[in-house]
Formats: sequence, C-alpha cells, structure tokens
Amino acid sequence: MMNYFDLTFDAQETASHLIKLVLAYLLALPIGWNREREERSAGIRTFPLVAMAACGFAIIAIGVLGKDSPEQAKVLEGLITGVGFIGGGAILKQGAQARGTATAASLWATGALGAAVGYGLVDIAVILSVVTYVALRILSPLKEATRDMSVPQGAGRDAELGAEGAGQAGS
Repeated sequence: MMNYFDLTFDAQETASHLIKLVLAYLLALPIGWNREREERSAGIRTFPLVAMAACGFAIIAIGVLGKDSPEQAKVLEGLITGVGFIGGGAILKQGAQARGTATAASLWATGALGAAVGYGLVDIAVILSVVTYVALRILSPLKEATRDMSVPQGAGRDAELGAEGAGQAGS
C-alpha cells in the first residue's frame, strides 16, 4: 500500500514531470494563439491551461494507479467529459447558427494532447498540435470563402439565414 503522507522528493522524477507539463503547454500555445488572434472565447490562456491540466491528471493517475492499471480508462473518461464540458461553454447559439464549435473541438483536441504528453505519447501530442493548428489556420479561410460563394452577391446575411431566420439575426 502506498503511503500518501511520505513526502519524498525525487529530482529526476520531478524534472520528468516538469518537462512533460512544459511540453504540453508549448504544444497547446500555437492553438491558443490562433484562437486568440481570431478573437474567440477561449485563447492563449485557456488552451495551454487545459493541456497542462490534462497532462497533470495523467501524470497523477500513473503515479497513483500505475501505468498499466485498468483504472486508467476511468481517468481518460473523466478527462474527456471534463474537457468536453469546458468546450461546451465555448459554443454560442446565434439565431439558427451555432458559433464556437471549432473552438470547442480544439479544446477537446488540446485535452487529448495534454493527456498524450502525460502518458508519454509525445508523437501523438505533436501530431494533434500540428493538425489542429493547420486545420484552424488553413481551413478557416477556406470556410469563409465557401460561405461567401454560397450567399448571392448583395444579398447579405439575411439571405444566408433565410426568410424565417432573417428576423432573428438581430436578436
């Protein structure tokens, strides 16, 4: 049985934890920077904090439960749910449309990124960071261009929402 009141200090283990937490922070930073630049509800502070927290929970779970414990699935389940809840706060409904879904999905990916670092799966974390950033950076302008093509020229936002959504645009 583990003695939780034993406050021993292992410099090598502490350095490993610090490196993981800093790496989670750094890998989430470009994603948060993108969301901040786009003036979204979550940004340069939220994304790195989510990644570090997810990483921290993974590190704690390994320390308490052991890396091969079947209870690790419960830790991941809690992380998925908790980060999903935070992401849900980024989604706003405006008339017939929902805004913030890309930010919410990015927060979810950032939570996975942090957990991956915490569990020592740095390759997955790097891939998640790069693909999420690229999707936000490259696909956002593409989405805008597609939206601009679908609205008849001179029709404005009311035509995009349709006749019944037009009255809700100002609400």
